[in-house]
Amino acid sequence: MANKWKNTALLVIDMQKDFILPSGSLLVDGGAAIVPNVTKAVQVARQRGMLVVWVVREHDALGRDVELFRRHLYRTDKVGPTVKGHEGAELVEGLEIHEEDYKLVKTRMSAFFATPLHSVLQTSGIDSLVIVG
Repeated sequence: MANKWKNTALLVIDMQKDFILPSGSLLVDGGAAIVPNVTKAVQVARQRGMLVVWVVREHDALGRDVELFRRHLYRTDKVGPTVKGHEGAELVEGLEIHEEDYKLVKTRMSAFFATPLHSVLQTSGIDSLVIVG
């Protein structure tokens, strides 16, 4: 069965605490409601031998790598959204990156803009995507 799915990857997008938890600084409405389905999708993808790609935001504490319209959220007196090494950048409980998975850090809205995602998918033989998050 794994052979049928070898050219398909699961992209898990932005399932970080700052987007999902009620205390998150960039809370997305309905985010918490999708966690069980995302967890199940990851489980099924792994059972089928699919590549799981975790697309996350991890920003510099001063916001030097964020979009201009978000820079005001990053100050020296307060931790901004999805700052690398801080709780808000962590995956929500129940989701974890395994050794065989690929973690892709993005600093813009698109997972393809200024990231190696296209190259990773090509070199892994991926021609189909399932996207959750």
